[in-house]
Amino acid sequence: MEQTKTSQVDTPQAMQPDSVERKQAESNCNSMPGYDLEDNLHRTGFLGRTTLLLSRCGIETHGVAPVPAEERLETRWYQMFFVWFSGSMNILGFSTGTAGPACFALGVRDSMTIIVVVNLVTCLFPAFSAVFGPKLGMRTMVQARFSWGYFGAIIPAVLNVFSLEGFLILTCIIGGQTIASLSPRLDDTLGIVIVAIITLVVTFCGYRVIHWYESVAWIPNVIAFITMLVVGYPQLRENLSVPVPPATPANVISFASLLASNMISWCTMTPDYGVYHSPDASSIRIFIYTYLGLFVSNLTSQALGAVFAAAAPNVPAWNEGFDDNSSVGGLLYSVLLPTGAFGKILTALVALSVPSCCAPIMYTLINSFMAIGTRSAAVPRWVYILISEGILIPMAIVGAKRFYTTFVDILDIVGYWSSAFAAIILTEHVLFRRASFLRTNIPLRLGLHMHSCLAVSPQSWLSCAPAELLFRSSHKLGT
Repeated sequence: MEQTKTSQVDTPQAMQPDSVERKQAESNCNSMPGYDLEDNLHRTGFLGRTTLLLSRCGIETHGVAPVPAEERLETRWYQMFFVWFSGSMNILGFSTGTAGPACFALGVRDSMTIIVVVNLVTCLFPAFSAVFGPKLGMRTMVQARFSWGYFGAIIPAVLNVFSLEGFLILTCIIGGQTIASLSPRLDDTLGIVIVAIITLVVTFCGYRVIHWYESVAWIPNVIAFITMLVVGYPQLRENLSVPVPPATPANVISFASLLASNMISWCTMTPDYGVYHSPDASSIRIFIYTYLGLFVSNLTSQALGAVFAAAAPNVPAWNEGFDDNSSVGGLLYSVLLPTGAFGKILTALVALSVPSCCAPIMYTLINSFMAIGTRSAAVPRWVYILISEGILIPMAIVGAKRFYTTFVDILDIVGYWSSAFAAIILTEHVLFRRASFLRTNIPLRLGLHMHSCLAVSPQSWLSCAPAELLFRSSHKLGT
């Protein structure tokens, strides 16, 4: 049924002539000199031969060139739900919720209220951004050139590389701590290496393997969370009657900001996981799948994190596992400990499913690396994956000693620029493109490019003038 449905237009105009123009524009984009350079360098030398071999083995080797409409054939649009449901229905989402009681001294009711309200609103932004992927077939940081200009878009691309590497470090720390909690003979370092290697394998295989992995990775986490609720319900119920100090405005705003930063940062990622999906699905359908995937998973995992972290100080076994608010994996294992071997198996599965969050992060990180410029796009994606892995493991091992400080510091930085990025992209699309994906060949005035750059870096305005010349001469996107 889904494959036979006709496309639902985003504007009242007739769709057929515009679809022809869109396909022609995409064909022109793919014939730009930058993409030819990418293809040529992929075919020559050691890198080229290795890339060709990987391609024959079914590994994704496509760079950041727009995916033509004739290659966007995937019609399993429900994958847009599972990739984000699995990405947050894990111990990372759980750890985000623990920050309310552990970092900001909030009670259960205050934490739950903030979690519901913030997620209800902020999930709208990455869900809207997700529509861009199937409709345009372009990676997030390539799309950014519409509103930032060619050189101006280098700024968010570089920032995204650093931000996502920071997120990778955090997720690996959590996975490492969870594995280490299983036995005194295990430590964070071993766990971090195991999680990083699984992430490497999944990301290395590419887009389709990531979507397959995300469609099943959520299962052990859901089982573990349900088991935790059943086992810990008596302690959780008792904790509801424990008096807590009133929440201060500063703590409420800080926790809300942390949750908002965490959610809005997905805006720089969501379009990347629809570039091979057919544009025939309506924008509303893609939006709903993504919104529900993000909202349901974040609400559930963060709420569970908040209630267990709030109860931990009053339950000695949980408090010992939490290790002075520094080991989320230890908290999870200590709750499951009464179930014996079953709890150990669940804890191990939860830790080994942490790549459900890591793999999409690393995949987008590589796309952002390649979108920085023509030369960076010419380097095969597998090279960047190995570089990211080499940075990830040692940094995560060092960062594991100061988890919550590292966590809050990174989200503070990410929240600033990703919020500005999302506002600029959405404003440009709604106000200047009139929310139509068929108006992407219309050049913008220099002013918007300048404002985009100034929103993040006042020193970068000089890069916008060449970008305006590029748009005026080509009227389309190119690398």
